[in-house]
Amino acid sequence: MTDFLNIALLFIQYTVMTPSVRLQEMIRVIRSARTQGEERGIIQRECADIRSQFRQGDNGERSHSLAKLLYVHMLGYPAHFGQMECVRLIASPRYSEKRIGYLGAMMLLDEKQDASLLITNSIKNDLSHSSQYVQSLALCTLACMGSAEMCRDLAPEIERLLRASHSYIKKKATLCAVHIIRKVPELAELFTPSARTLLSEKNHGVLHGAVVLITELCERNPDTLVQFRKAVPELVQIMKGLVTSSYSPEHNVAGISDPFLQVRILRLLRILGHNNDTASDAMNDLLAQVATNTDSSKTAGSAVLYETVLTIMDINSESGLRVLAVNILGRFLLNNDRNIRYISMTSLQKIVQTDHNAVQRHRGTIVDCLKDQDTSVKRRALELSLALVSAVNIRSMMKELLIFLSVCPPELRSQTASGIFNAAERYSPSKRWHIDTILHVLTTAGGDVRDETVPNLIQLITTASELHCYTVHKLYRALIKDIAQQSLVQVACWCIGEYGDLLLKGECEEIEPVQVTEDDILDALETVLQSHMSSPATRGFALTATMKLSTRITDNVDRIRSIVSIYGSCIDLELQQRAVEYNALFKKYDHMRAAVLERMPVMDKNSPGHTNGDTSGEIKEPDTSKPKPVEAGLLSEPASQVCDLLDLLGGTDTPLQPSPAPTSTPTTTSSADLLDLLGGLEIKPVPTVSVYEKNGLSLKIQCDKQTETEVTVTLIASNSTQNDITNFTLQAAVPKSVQLQMKAPSGNVIPAHGLGQVTQTVLLNNPNKVSLKMRIRVAYSNQGAMHQDTVQIDSFPSAACQPSFSPL
Repeated sequence: MTDFLNIALLFIQYTVMTPSVRLQEMIRVIRSARTQGEERGIIQRECADIRSQFRQGDNGERSHSLAKLLYVHMLGYPAHFGQMECVRLIASPRYSEKRIGYLGAMMLLDEKQDASLLITNSIKNDLSHSSQYVQSLALCTLACMGSAEMCRDLAPEIERLLRASHSYIKKKATLCAVHIIRKVPELAELFTPSARTLLSEKNHGVLHGAVVLITELCERNPDTLVQFRKAVPELVQIMKGLVTSSYSPEHNVAGISDPFLQVRILRLLRILGHNNDTASDAMNDLLAQVATNTDSSKTAGSAVLYETVLTIMDINSESGLRVLAVNILGRFLLNNDRNIRYISMTSLQKIVQTDHNAVQRHRGTIVDCLKDQDTSVKRRALELSLALVSAVNIRSMMKELLIFLSVCPPELRSQTASGIFNAAERYSPSKRWHIDTILHVLTTAGGDVRDETVPNLIQLITTASELHCYTVHKLYRALIKDIAQQSLVQVACWCIGEYGDLLLKGECEEIEPVQVTEDDILDALETVLQSHMSSPATRGFALTATMKLSTRITDNVDRIRSIVSIYGSCIDLELQQRAVEYNALFKKYDHMRAAVLERMPVMDKNSPGHTNGDTSGEIKEPDTSKPKPVEAGLLSEPASQVCDLLDLLGGTDTPLQPSPAPTSTPTTTSSADLLDLLGGLEIKPVPTVSVYEKNGLSLKIQCDKQTETEVTVTLIASNSTQNDITNFTLQAAVPKSVQLQMKAPSGNVIPAHGLGQVTQTVLLNNPNKVSLKMRIRVAYSNQGAMHQDTVQIDSFPSAACQPSFSPL
C-alpha cells in the first residue's frame, strides 16, 4: 500500500511539474507508469513542454530539453521536431550545447534528410577548432552520418587531421577516413600516403585505426596491395611486440595483450599474403609463434587463434603450418562453448578438400559432435563427417552415420540419407554391403529419401545376380514387419515380383532361410494393396508384382486373376488401366503372358536415366511398376507380338528388335486388334534446356512428366571445375496463380570434373494454364568463396507445354 501511495504522489507531482524538470526526474516518472497508455500520456505532455521550450529561444534550457527529447526518441516515440534544434545547438559556442547538438544530430539526422546539409559548415569550422574535444565531436558526427556530399567537402580537412599532433585526434580522424572511403571510394588515393605513416605510432588506438584504414584501402582498390605489401615487416614487428609484451593493464584482456588489435593485424596480413609468396614467407614465423604461444582457454585467445588459422589457410603457408592450423581447429572441437565448436567445423568444412589427411586426424572428435544437443552444431558435424568418408574408413564412418540417422532430428534426416547414399555409391566395398546399407536407410527413414532412390536400388539389385536370393528374402522380412516406409515397400514388391520363385524355394546361403508359401506372399502383397498407408505408386508396384507371380507360382493363379480383376474398376485411373491390361493378358493373350512377364534384364548403369546413389547422369525414374520387355534372345516367333504389346504396357526407352516373323501369321493380326482396342503409349524423349552457366557451374532443367495442370520439373546441376562445389542450394519462385512444391535435393556437394550431378525436383500446379515462368536463386561455395545469382526462366522445354504421352 505504501509503494502504491508513493507512486501516486510521484505521478501527482509530475502533473504539476515545472518546465525546468530535469532529465533524471522525467526518466523516473516514465518508468513508474503502470500501463502503456499512461506512459504515452506522460510522453505527450513532456513533448508539448519541450516544444514550448524550443519556441522560447535562447533561455539556457534548450540543451536540457533536447536531452529529454533524445531519451523519448530512444523509447521509440517521434522526435523529428528536434532536428532543427540540433542544428542550432551545434552552431552554439558553448561546449555543453555543442555536445548535446552533435549527439542529437547522430541520433535524429541521417544523410537522406536535407537538414543534415545545414551542419556541414559547422562541422568544417569545428574541425579547425582549438579544442581537441570540439574537433572530436565533429569527427564522430561526420563518421556516423556523413553523406557523400559532406565527405567530398570535408575530406581535405580529415586528411590534414591525420597528421595532427594529438593521438586522440589521429584515432578519430582515421576512423572518419574509413567512413569517407566507404561512401566515396574514389577518395581513397587521398588517404593512402598518410595511412602508411600511421603504422609508426605507439598509441594502440591510432594503430588500430591505421590497420582498419589500410584494410579498407586494400579491399577497395587491389592496386594498393603492391604498396602496402612493403609494410608487412612493419606489421610483423608490431604483432610480435603484442605477443611477447609483458602485462599491461591498459590493453590486457583475459591475459591477452590487446586482442582487438591482434585480430585486425591478422586480417590485414591475410589480405596482403594472399597469392603472394614473398609476403607469405615474411609472416610464416610470426604465425607459428602466435599459434603456439596464445592461450586458448579464454574467449579472447580463441578469437586470436581463429584469425591465425584463417590467415594460415588463406596465404601461401608451409605445409607444417597448415597442419598446425588444423590441429588448432581440432582443439576448438573440444571446447565447451558451442559457438567455438560451430566456427571450428565451419572452417574445417572449407579446408577439408585441400587438407583432407590433416582433418582426418580429428575424425573421432567430429563424429562425437553428432551427439551435440544443438541442431546447428549437428548439421555442421554431419556435413563435415560426410566429407571425411573415404574408401579406407567407409565401414566405420557409415556405422556412425547410420546410428545418427536413427536418432537425428526430422529436419536432418533427408540430408543424412542423401549423404549416405552418395558415400555408399562412391566407396562401397561390396555390392552386398551396398545393398544392406541402402536397405537400412530405407527401413529407418524411408519417408525422407529422394525420389530416385527406388529405381537406383532396383538397378543395383539387378546387377548383383548372385545376391538375388539374399535380397528377396531380406526384403520380404522387412515387408511383413513394416509397410509404412513407402520406398522400402516399393522395392520389396518389385523384388518379390521378379524373384518370387527364389523366395518360395527357401534356400539361401547368406541368410537364415524362411519357409514361405504362395499364400504368404500373396497375403503380403494384398495387404499392401489394401492398406490406407500405401500411395498410388506403391499399389502399382504391388499389383504388378502380383501379376508377375502368375508365371512363378503354380497353385494360386486363380487367386491372382481374382485380385487383378477387382482393381479393374478401381477409382484410381492408373491402377484401373493396369488391371484392365493385365486382365487382357489373362484372357485373350494368355499365350503371351509368360514371355511378357519374364524377368527384367540387367539394367545398364551407364545408360541414360539410370544412376545409383550419386547423380552422375541425368536421372529419369523408370516406371518399374509396369511389365518390362524381355531380351530379344529369349523370344522366338512371337517376338513381334510382344513388341506390339509393349507399346500398350509402356516399354523401355529402347525398343526391342524382334526377330523376323512371317507377316501372315494370325498372331500379328491379333496384336494389331489389341492396339486398336486400347491404343499405344509412345514415350517421347525428355528435352533439356540450359538456364545457367557461370564459374564452372551448369544448371539445366527438364520437364519429366505432366498432366493437364501439373508439371514436374527437374533441375540438374553439374560442375566442370577442378574443385567440388559445396553448400549448393536452389530456391524457386513462380507467379501467384501457380502452386509450387520443392522436393529434397539429391545433395549439396557437386563433384568436380563433371563426375556427378545434383538434382532437385519441382512440382508445379498450373490450374489456370497460364504461361509458365520461374525465377531461381542459385547459391554455392567454390574454393571458399560464396556465390549467389538469380536466373529468370521465361521458356520451358516443350514437355512443359505438351503431354508427355500420346492419348489413348
